[in-house]
Amino acid sequence: MELEHKAMWALKTTNLDLKTGGEARFLYIHELEELRQHAYENFVLYKERTKRLHDKRLKDRKQFQAGDLVLLYNSRLRLFPGKLHSRWTGPYTLKEVFPYGTVAIENVDGVIFKVIGHRLKLYVVGPIESAVEVIELHTPHTS
Repeated sequence: MELEHKAMWALKTTNLDLKTGGEARFLYIHELEELRQHAYENFVLYKERTKRLHDKRLKDRKQFQAGDLVLLYNSRLRLFPGKLHSRWTGPYTLKEVFPYGTVAIENVDGVIFKVIGHRLKLYVVGPIESAVEVIELHTPHTS
């Protein structure tokens, strides 16, 4: 009995009407939902803008064709560093290019396997022409 009396006293002192309180709570919940929706829309716009900026900075995609000679990057050699270890193995013959960057390559033994195209680079066959100019230096004569 005493607990009910204290509850009624608290309601009267705060002048709280249950119907008005329910409406206020209903409006508060809907306002919160509108804020969440607005934040979600801003988040989507931010992600789109970030993706555009990221995609703009990407290097051009490598265009491989069947029959190209390629080198394969061996990421495991990073675990055992050495100055003279080449991380590129090959050359391999490119057999087929699949969608989404997957590539089938063939080694010298005829074994065909699939790799991700990001791990490949074109193999340049033959000597590379360089324009090296020889300059002769003479010691100055002092008298």
